[in-house]
This record gives sequence, structure tokens and C-alpha cells, in this order.
Amino acid sequence: MTQREIIGNKAVEILATARDGLRYSELVRRVKQELSDAKENTIHGTIWNLDVTRPTQVYKPARGLFRHVDYRETEAENDIKVVETTKKRDGETAFYESFAQYLTDELEECTKAIPLGGNCFKDRWGTPDVVGVLSPRPSDILKFSHEIVSAEVKTDPSALITAFGQACSYRLFSHRVYLVIPTSIPEAELARLDALCRVFGLGLILFDAENREEPNYQIRVRATKHEPDMFYANRNLKVIEDELFG
Repeated sequence: MTQREIIGNKAVEILATARDGLRYSELVRRVKQELSDAKENTIHGTIWNLDVTRPTQVYKPARGLFRHVDYRETEAENDIKVVETTKKRDGETAFYESFAQYLTDELEECTKAIPLGGNCFKDRWGTPDVVGVLSPRPSDILKFSHEIVSAEVKTDPSALITAFGQACSYRLFSHRVYLVIPTSIPEAELARLDALCRVFGLGLILFDAENREEPNYQIRVRATKHEPDMFYANRNLKVIEDELFG
């Protein structure tokens, strides 16, 4: 067994005892304590990408934080979260496909968009209902980097606060985010959401939640582009890479 393998095994062993995970520097320190004969440079060289070299044992829930995969949210916990939102999502899923098409064909803010929803990202901060990407076309003279667009669709007027909070969290990994809500909400609520979306840079789109065939999406506020946190963007996009970029 090589020294790197010994160090990697020890790091995984230590992480297995740390439910909340360990920051990089703390993990290095503990490995050094356990393996006093190991060279510090070799320890650093082994641990810095431990989540890449041992993806079945270690993952990064946040930048610089290493955690054993045994402490990911359990399937049971995830199932509970999904069940809790099933009633609200039953009616919403019927609009995912049409809104994905609206993003590409009418708003032209995406070159490709796909329905998502559910618990695809397995993250307590939620998964967007629709995710799209804007990529340069072969005919474009000026090329640009990929831009990610996310959307939260809500058919239940009583869930607007939750929807707004979820949409805000998507800005962590998206260049643009849209909140899609029914036209039937009270005018006072709509005015408040309109103002909040402008303050936070979210896009706001209204639609007829009673008409699945012709939802008649109408843009009220266009989303403002911003730079997401690339750590979270790459982490989430890795899950849907084939579907979105394939």
C-alpha cells in the first residue's frame, strides 16, 4: 500500500467519526496527528481533492468542507421531504414542459431547458422545477460562457412566500432565476412580489394555472443576470450534465 493510500484511508476513517464533517485544515491536522511519519506535503496532496479521488466515500457539502457519504441526508429523510411537497407539486408538474419551451422559444433566454423538480439535487435548499442553459450558437460571432437559468413554478397562491425563498436560493447556482406564479393571486400580493423580485433580481412571470393546454405565460419582471457561486453551480450541474448539455 502506498503512502497516499494510507493517508486517504486514514482521512476517510477520521471523517467517518465526524458527523458534521471537517474543514480542510482540521482534517490535515488530524491525519498528521495519526500518521506522524507521513510527509505534510504528501498529506496536503492527498487530501485536497479527496472528494474527487474517493467519491463513493467522501463528498463536499460546501467549499472546503469534507464529509463522509454516510452522513448525507438519508433516503428516508429525502422521501419525507418529497412526500410533504407532493400535493402542491401534483398540479405544478403539468406546467414544467410548457414553461421550459417558453424559456427557449419566446423569452429566448435559453438554448435548451428541461423540466426537473422533485429532489434531483438532494439538497434541503431545493431543486428548481425547470433548468435551462444559454449557450453560444455556431453562428454567433462573439462567443460567451454558458449561462444557467432556473425557475420555480407555483400553482398554489398560499405558497408564494415559500416559492420566493426557494427562487432566491437558486441564485446560488444560476445566472438568472424566474418565479412563475398564477395570475389569480390578489393584486396586493402581486405588487409586493413584483417589488421584491426587482430588489432581489428575480424574474417574475404570470400564467393561467387553470389552463394546462394554454397557460399564457406573461413576463412581468425580467430576471437580472448575476454571477453564481461556481462551486455550487458545478456541483448541481454535474447531476444533470447529460440531460442539459447532451
